[in-house]
Amino acid sequence: MSAPLPEAYLRDEDMGLHLREGSTLAHFQRAGEEKTLERRAIVAGDQAVTGRELRLQVNRYARLFKSHGLGRGSGLSILAVNRPEVVFASYAAELLGIRYTPLHPMNALTDHVFVLTDGEIDTLIVDEAYGELGRELAARCSGLKRIFTFGPADFGIDICEAANDFEPTAVGIEALPHDIARISYTGGTTGRPKGVVHRHRSLTSYLTQSLAFWEWPSEVRLLVASPISHAAGALITPTLIRGGEFHMLAGFDPESFLATVERERITCSFIVPSMLYRLLDHPTIRDFDLSSLEMVVYGASPMSPIRLRQALDIFGPVFCQLYGQTEMPNMITYLSKAEHDPCRPHLLGSAGRPVPGNDVRLLDENNHEVPPGANGEVCVRSPLVMDGYWRRPEETEAAFSGGWLHTGDIGKFDPDGFLYIVDRAKDVIITGGFNVYPREIEDVLVEHPAVAAAVVIGAPDPKWGEAVTAVVVTRPEIAVTAEELIAFVRGRKGPLHAPKSVSIVDQIPMTAVGKPDRKAVRARYWNGTARQIG
Repeated sequence: MSAPLPEAYLRDEDMGLHLREGSTLAHFQRAGEEKTLERRAIVAGDQAVTGRELRLQVNRYARLFKSHGLGRGSGLSILAVNRPEVVFASYAAELLGIRYTPLHPMNALTDHVFVLTDGEIDTLIVDEAYGELGRELAARCSGLKRIFTFGPADFGIDICEAANDFEPTAVGIEALPHDIARISYTGGTTGRPKGVVHRHRSLTSYLTQSLAFWEWPSEVRLLVASPISHAAGALITPTLIRGGEFHMLAGFDPESFLATVERERITCSFIVPSMLYRLLDHPTIRDFDLSSLEMVVYGASPMSPIRLRQALDIFGPVFCQLYGQTEMPNMITYLSKAEHDPCRPHLLGSAGRPVPGNDVRLLDENNHEVPPGANGEVCVRSPLVMDGYWRRPEETEAAFSGGWLHTGDIGKFDPDGFLYIVDRAKDVIITGGFNVYPREIEDVLVEHPAVAAAVVIGAPDPKWGEAVTAVVVTRPEIAVTAEELIAFVRGRKGPLHAPKSVSIVDQIPMTAVGKPDRKAVRARYWNGTARQIG
């Protein structure tokens, strides 16, 4: 006679599906805590948390959440700087089956309001550092039922203090593998950001691939300075499963980053190209002892091959590259440390080869595979692929045309199977490792009374990879300067979306059907470059 199913299985309507699907993020989380019970797991400046302390805090936060009615299907967002409490809260969400939607600290108020409303978020945690913004969000987002704060504030409940009222005894894993774990918002060419839906099953596939195929050092002490609410946060659990320490800085400063590597004997890190460029340009970089570094993972935007050669000269053969996107997190292809070979300089412009488990094809506009050596859209089938776009059935259908995830990137394979990204079919600009969508900026620019028309593109930039660049036609009766338009966008959308430059022209090139010819505008800036991305 078979044993009865545990209560957690019986709660789900489709028990058979759950039995076949495997584990959740919380199972991986628990494994990481177990590996670091008696040693440092999370380090943020002078604050260090052992794996045991992490487990106890996660239990407290989970019990607090349950006491407020949060559980499977609830929507949680966090707006915070890098701090251990973000891990406590997000891990508790993973445990309970709460869907988590991060808010990017650099986005504007209107973007946060849209995400909280569109994502049907009922619970928000705001860092005390963003108190003013938090008050605005609480006032403008009627769907929010609960507001917590990291630290004391004059609105919401201080979750750091409130969690201490709960016992840290074990909380069972209530999440199921097909529950939505995360909805991450990415901009849209229609002007509306889209929520990318990932269930536990796709994100556990990411964890498995990263643990299996990255070139981890034997002792893992990993340092990040970019927001753990986004790509950097995906490295917490694999670091702990390797028995390592996850070090986080509140923000990126070259001096602080280099000093931390030296002091803590950091063995690996995750950075975006613009960070590496600032490190390379730091006047005293060679004064720091960086010999402990064994693996530096970079991604989020293409790397300049020239700067990569400089980095290899300073840091040594420690670099590996990830190519991916929000819809297929981080792991479409991988360029190994050995493949960062100055003796094979063409590989420094490559995105690597497909990670085992990912079927990557280059397709034409009819979803037919292109001939060897030809350019085509990078399309993927993989367990890592998103479920779809939140409440966007038509855009989901378009993204999965022909049964493949269409990335919007144009690439080609060389005879050895290395992928080269040569252009971007979508209009997205990748600047400093962050996605910026031209339509969002164009919509703001044309709100200015002096602007008759605008087109925004990414122009090559040695620091940012691509710099947000606006080309506008102004109304003759209203005078305006480029600086005023930059400030106008910054005020509406924040510094990430503010153009680095604005060109005022008599007319914008148009296509045969009367639309702004973005490709013609881009050509003015990109002619003579080997690829059409930064």
